[in-house]
Amino acid sequence: MDENTSDELMPREKLLQYGASSLTDEELLAIFLRTGIKGLPVMALSRHVLQAFGSFRALLTAELADFCKIKGLGQTQYIQLQATKEMTKRYLLQQMEVEETIDSPHLAIMYFQSVLENDEREIFMVLFLNNKHHLIKAEKMFLGTINQASVYSREIIKEALKCNAAAIIVAHNHPSGSCTPSEADRYLTRKIEMACDLVDIRFVDHIIVGKGSYFSFEENKLDS
Repeated sequence: MDENTSDELMPREKLLQYGASSLTDEELLAIFLRTGIKGLPVMALSRHVLQAFGSFRALLTAELADFCKIKGLGQTQYIQLQATKEMTKRYLLQQMEVEETIDSPHLAIMYFQSVLENDEREIFMVLFLNNKHHLIKAEKMFLGTINQASVYSREIIKEALKCNAAAIIVAHNHPSGSCTPSEADRYLTRKIEMACDLVDIRFVDHIIVGKGSYFSFEENKLDS
């Protein structure tokens, strides 16, 4: 067994025995890369790639041109990585259709982060839930510029009534990276919550997505 094969199999065996969460970043990436290149066994290549980008997040969000500049990476790996990211988004979406989203808030948070975290525009999204708290649909309702989106509570309520939603979770991103709520965020949260109360729709939470972080009005019990 040559060095490449040995390096490649060890993380896979570890995953099968202990689960994916037991793997280091280098081991996870090595499984994704599958093989090394001349002069770099797969574990060494994985280490080289992570050092070049600095983090998984930077690797996953890299543009094609920057991605392909790294030795051992190319268009094929980029395509596979983008497909993997999209599969994750769809998995989270489908999980919310069968799990009680209100009782599993981490699902909604992970989904919002996967969709909104790296967009350079401000985007306002809504999850519409049925009376069992399962997802009816997720919708990007308002798109903004780099620092603001015009949000209309009446349009949110109109859409909620149209799909017979019993509850909603809303979210938007801060392209600046900070997830600290502004006074405008507080005011908007209060407006939507009041509009929901008028039509007996439960307002569950407002999530703000930053770069690698999030803020939940509900988790922080913030008085909007």
